[in-house]
Amino acid sequence: MKNLLFLVVALVTLASCSKDDNIKNKNPYLPNYPINISLNLDLPANVDLQYVSNYKYVNTPGAGIKGIFVFNNGNGYIAFDAACPNMYPNECEPMKVEGVKAVCACDDSSYSLFTGLGDMQYSMKQYRTELVGSMLRIYN
Repeated sequence: MKNLLFLVVALVTLASCSKDDNIKNKNPYLPNYPINISLNLDLPANVDLQYVSNYKYVNTPGAGIKGIFVFNNGNGYIAFDAACPNMYPNECEPMKVEGVKAVCACDDSSYSLFTGLGDMQYSMKQYRTELVGSMLRIYN
C-alpha cells in the first residue's frame, strides 16, 4: 500500500512539472512582451560573455521592457529584464549593475544576477536562454 501511495504521489509530482517552471514571470508591474534575440558570442562586442560573472546589457529594439542583462553564471547564461521588478516601467530608469547585483535607482533594491532574487516582493523578470554553438538565443 505504501508503494502504491508513493507511486501515485510521484506521478502527480512529475506530471505537474515542466522545464519552464523555473521561469517565473507573474509580475503585475511588468508586461510580457515577446522577446527573440540572438547574440553571436564570437563577436568582439560579446566576447566578454564567455567568462564567468561577466554580463552584457542589451538595449536593442525588442530587447525587453528596459533592455536585458545577459549574465554568464558559470553554468550557462541567464537573462533578466533591466526594468525594476517592483515598479511600473514608466516610473523608473533601467537598473544599473554593481558587481554581480542589479540595483534599482528608484528604490535602491538590489537583485542577484545569478538568481534574479532580491530583497523585495518580486524577483527580476527572467527570459529563457539557449546556446547553440556560439549563438545565444534569448526568448520567452
